[in-house]
Amino acid sequence: MLNIEIISCLSDNYSYLIHDQDTNTVAIIDPSDFDQCDQIIKKKYNKLDYILNTHHHLDHVGGNQKLKEKYKSKILGSEIDKDRIPGIDINLREKQNFKIGKASFEVIFIPGHTKGHIAFYFKDEKIVFTGDTLFSLGCGKVFEGTYDQMFSSLKKLKNLPKDTKVYCGHEYTKKNLDFCLKYDFNNELLKKKSNWINSKIESNSPTVPTSIEEEEETNIFLRCKEPSIKKALNLNNASEQEIFSKLRDLKDSF
Repeated sequence: MLNIEIISCLSDNYSYLIHDQDTNTVAIIDPSDFDQCDQIIKKKYNKLDYILNTHHHLDHVGGNQKLKEKYKSKILGSEIDKDRIPGIDINLREKQNFKIGKASFEVIFIPGHTKGHIAFYFKDEKIVFTGDTLFSLGCGKVFEGTYDQMFSSLKKLKNLPKDTKVYCGHEYTKKNLDFCLKYDFNNELLKKKSNWINSKIESNSPTVPTSIEEEEETNIFLRCKEPSIKKALNLNNASEQEIFSKLRDLKDSF
C-alpha cells in the first residue's frame, strides 16, 4: 500500500512524500525546499530512499542535494535533464518502469513546460504526479517546448483512466478557476466545483488531488473541442490546437 503526504513548500509548491508500507521504502517527489521537506521526512520516517524530479526547475529540485547528502538517496529524473537536475543518479526514459518498494510507476514523457518534463504514473494505485504540466483546472506555462507539445502532453494525461488521481506541482486552483469561469461560464459542473474550491482555499487546505475525470469535465484546457468555449472566444471554426493556443495566450496575461 502506498501512502502519500502533501508537503506545502515555498509560496505555492507541493512536494509529495510517498511511503510503500510493505517494504518501508520512502521517496519524495519534487522536493522544493530542504528544510520544509526534511522536517516531515525526519518526523515520519527518518529515511529517504529516492528523490523523483518531474523537471529541472529550481522550485522542484531545490532540496535535492542536501536531502541526498543527509539520507544517501538516489535521485531520478528525465535523461533529457541529466545535466540540469542536481545530483541525478538514474536517468529515466519514456515508458520506463521503476519500483518504489513494491509500487511500480511508468514514466510518461510530457514536454512543453520544459523539454524534459516527465510524469510518474502508478497504474495499480491509480495515481499520477504531473508536476507543472497538468494542474487542477489548468496547465503549465510553455517555457522551453511548444504549444503543440503541451497540447499533446495533456492529451496523453487525459487518456489515462478517469479515476486516476492527479497530484500536481502547485496550488494554482483558485486563479485557474477564475480563468475557466470567464470562458466556460455555462459549465454547471465547474460552477458546482467552485464552491468546494473556495471553501478549501478559505480553510488553507490543498485542492489536490483532483482526478482525470474531474479535469475532463472542468479544466478548460482539456475542453478545447467544446462549441461553447469556441463561441466564447469567437473562434467557432478553429481546431482544438488553435483553441488551446488561444487559451494559453490568454492565461499568460490573465
